[in-house]
Amino acid sequence: MSTRVKALRALDPDNHLPVPVDLVTASGSGLDPDITPAAAEYQIARVARARGVPKRRFGRWVAHYRTERFLGVLGEARVNVLELNLALDQLPRS
Repeated sequence: MSTRVKALRALDPDNHLPVPVDLVTASGSGLDPDITPAAAEYQIARVARARGVPKRRFGRWVAHYRTERFLGVLGEARVNVLELNLALDQLPRS
């Protein structure tokens, strides 16, 4: 098992979903604002806990920042985590 997979498993030991490949590989720049929906789904419980947001509510935020394939066929679906995190930063802290 790769070091990155082990690190992700250690951060969220109760998560038994398969680790999405884009969480264990890096882009050339490492600064891409988008991740796959699978990568976002994988992290929902952990990030919701860290931000003090109910998991269901956080899942709705993830869905809101999801973009489908262009014209239904070009590219891949993605979640813009930069925009998502900026929006979540505006939520009142509990």
